[in-house]
Amino acid sequence: MAAGAAGIGMLPGAARAQDRQKVRITLPSPGSAGSAWRPLVARYRLDQDLALELEWVTADPGKMQVQLSAGSLDVGVFGSIGLATLANRGSDIVLFGPALNNHGRWIVRGDSAFRSPKDLIGKRIATTAETSETYQQARIAASLTGLDLKKDIKVIFGSPTANLALFERGDVEGIITLEPTATRLVGRGALEIARVADIWKEATGQADDPFLVGLAASRGWYEQNRETAAKLATLFERIGATIAQDPDRLKPIAGELGLKADETQAIDLLPRRLAPAYATKWDTGVFATIDKQVDVAVKLGLVGAAPPRKLYAQA
Repeated sequence: MAAGAAGIGMLPGAARAQDRQKVRITLPSPGSAGSAWRPLVARYRLDQDLALELEWVTADPGKMQVQLSAGSLDVGVFGSIGLATLANRGSDIVLFGPALNNHGRWIVRGDSAFRSPKDLIGKRIATTAETSETYQQARIAASLTGLDLKKDIKVIFGSPTANLALFERGDVEGIITLEPTATRLVGRGALEIARVADIWKEATGQADDPFLVGLAASRGWYEQNRETAAKLATLFERIGATIAQDPDRLKPIAGELGLKADETQAIDLLPRRLAPAYATKWDTGVFATIDKQVDVAVKLGLVGAAPPRKLYAQA
């Protein structure tokens, strides 16, 4: 490390800037788990030896395919089910690195008698859009236990803000949501009855939390920038490793994650609950999970058919 750091340090600043590869990368929405990426990279200088110049671009998840294809965005994030659907329509977007593991949670009110997702059969719950990875991956995992969210539970789809309002008013019995929203609710006294990742692991026997979204680019950009793609994959592995080594590193950036200073209980819970969301691997185990997710999605009818190509590449 000393020699490498010294070597970089001896380079003139202008030369370093000139040699850096500019990458326009998606800026996650405020209050999402991905909103930790930018402050962590800056705080721990995780990209200093990678010769990358990251330009964080506000991206609309619903238009990310267009942004990638048009070149207004170089790198975005996609989940397996959404990307499989696009691949069947001719999209050339490819996954090439890690981003987030599944961190969906089933939450009910603190005084609720429900203790498992199956207790909610016939009840009303709220979650994000039917096409979102949050819902689709929750449905896939639940299906492996014999629970069909489409048939067994009355699901209301809406924005995270609308869903929280429904939950807090008591209009729904539960909510499926991502972190750090789930931790904020638990910090206020709500009860978590299941993790989507645990449901998946128990049903499949896999040891690791399953893939949620990964780094993605058009195949044209990826083929022309393989070295840069590999560096980005390394960077995001470092982000995950940095948090895994010391989850308390999430506390100083709680504000960027959408938590207010007076939400002390949620901030205290944040490291333990949120740290597993940050992926540290991009390997055959992850690829097997992606393939399994798509296979189950096809059986459920979430995806019309298995895509004609693999959704991922080794950067």
